[in-house]
Amino acid sequence: MGTRADRRQSGELESEVLAALWAADEPLVAAQVQQALGPRLAYNTVQTILTRLHAKGAVSREPAGRAHAYRPVLDDNGLTARQMRALLDKGTDRAAVLRRFVDELAGPDGDVLAALLQQAHHPAPITPSASGSPGIES
Repeated sequence: MGTRADRRQSGELESEVLAALWAADEPLVAAQVQQALGPRLAYNTVQTILTRLHAKGAVSREPAGRAHAYRPVLDDNGLTARQMRALLDKGTDRAAVLRRFVDELAGPDGDVLAALLQQAHHPAPITPSASGSPGIES
């Protein structure tokens, strides 16, 4: 059975694999990811992590000969947002989880969240621009 330390390590490895993909200019196969990370990780470990990231929707893959080449779907911020959503989905009382999250925010983070929620509930109206095509009011 895996321990909490094992799961944390797996998450750290996923982050390292994603960092290697983000740094690349093109999709990478598992061997290229392994090379980018150095010799401490076995090829099978890298392949397993890539497969898990694909199942989570964090990377896409395309055929590359007999292998698959992987590219990140999300940037770091998008991945963090997806992880936050996954944690929220695990809770049994979403309202209570969100309430406690808001209670934990202080200062600038709370102000940013309030502004983002205000924007989400009252998006800028779409108005015609000078060219006659729709535009967004600032």
